[in-house]
Amino acid sequence: MILVADSGSSKTDWLLTLPNQEVQQFRTSGLNPYFLTEKEIVKIIQEQVPEMVAFAADIKEIYFFGAGCSSPDRHEIVSNALSYLFTKSYISVDSDLLGCAYATCGHEKGLCCVLGTGSNISFFDGEDIHEGKHGLGFVLGDEGGGTWFGKALIIDFLYGNMPQEICELFNDEFHLDKEIVIKKVYQTPNANSYLASFSKFLSNIRTTEYAQSLLHKGLLEFIETNVKSYPEYHNYKCHFVGSIAYVFSDELKAVCKQNGVHVGKIIRQPIHDLMAFILSRND
Repeated sequence: MILVADSGSSKTDWLLTLPNQEVQQFRTSGLNPYFLTEKEIVKIIQEQVPEMVAFAADIKEIYFFGAGCSSPDRHEIVSNALSYLFTKSYISVDSDLLGCAYATCGHEKGLCCVLGTGSNISFFDGEDIHEGKHGLGFVLGDEGGGTWFGKALIIDFLYGNMPQEICELFNDEFHLDKEIVIKKVYQTPNANSYLASFSKFLSNIRTTEYAQSLLHKGLLEFIETNVKSYPEYHNYKCHFVGSIAYVFSDELKAVCKQNGVHVGKIIRQPIHDLMAFILSRND
């Protein structure tokens, strides 16, 4: 039995191959080691998917691809947590960018972009990823990601820069004030996921001039700061993974076309493509 995981900051998708060739799917909250300790990761898995943990004795291999898993110390946090729960399994932990590359590029060269809760990019040479200077997180980066758009919406709301009609819709849905936002962002865990949750509001007002302007600004900032940092970006397909890329794919394609970016795959959840790649590699 093989267990594959694709983890972002908001959620983690798991696929488990069963002996009869069926695949069982599970979901937990995000398991980003930048925000969670080893014990917290163990607790989340135990409490949210006990039925998956019940297969521990039979799971031979685990392939975990997650946000925040690029550095050795963060990699170790996740690896130790999984080893505690799945004592008989071979465990591999890699970054979500490598998972993105496997799911989109396969064995071909290309640029792999994540536009979900956060944002990131890497170049895949057909075998491995070459991480650049991006992935600075929701405070310094995440251009074009959910946290960027959520933060922009909140700032416009609190500063009174939203059109009146949209401001009323936003207030009716979220009932925010400065004190609530300050406490959530600066005094409670998972501020990135909290900020990203507001980006869903863009779907409700998608056709408005305000939303289209904000989407163009955020996606263009991602292209300018991330994609164009690779001098030969126009020579490769640029693949996208994540909810923002998928939901706003029309706007994303338009911005890419305007900037000479050749769009490849755009997928919301890479887990199924990722599992297919892992299984084909193991054949």
